[in-house]
Amino acid sequence: MSPYHHGDLRRAVLDAAIAAITEHGPAGISLRDLARRAGVSHAGPVHHFGDKAGVLTALAAEGYGLLADALAAEGERDFVEVGVAYVRFAIEHRAHFEVMFRPELHRADDAALAAARDRAGALLTNGASSVSDDEMAGVAAWSLMHGFANLWLTGALRAELQEDPDTAARAIARILFP
Repeated sequence: MSPYHHGDLRRAVLDAAIAAITEHGPAGISLRDLARRAGVSHAGPVHHFGDKAGVLTALAAEGYGLLADALAAEGERDFVEVGVAYVRFAIEHRAHFEVMFRPELHRADDAALAAARDRAGALLTNGASSVSDDEMAGVAAWSLMHGFANLWLTGALRAELQEDPDTAARAIARILFP
């Protein structure tokens, strides 16, 4: 294995984690595999992240930031479009999505992760407030779109629903939140 030679070890390891998670899920990654994929010594990821939980914490924080950006791009649109953006994020950033909502994989109390999670949560809450001021309606709206995203990602839906997730997500959201 060649010694550290990347200009951005952090990015190289996170990209390696995304590739590994995409291939075989978050539970199966190892720091050795990430180092090999990133083309660095086995000590590189350990030195930068400490351990596997450190890598997954950074990946979850990055994911929440990307989710917040995707939701912010929807602006003051209604819940349905915020929900579609949520599903689109899950599909386009599957590795992040698979780690973000699995606190047993990362350090949920990490300051950067908490800040990114809070930013995304505020944008989700704002989107859900177009449905109702009731907090439980917001949880229901989030649950609906999160559940649909998971069903889509696992291939559990009928083939015609798998073809166009935006259209399917929009139609499903409009059933409960016209």
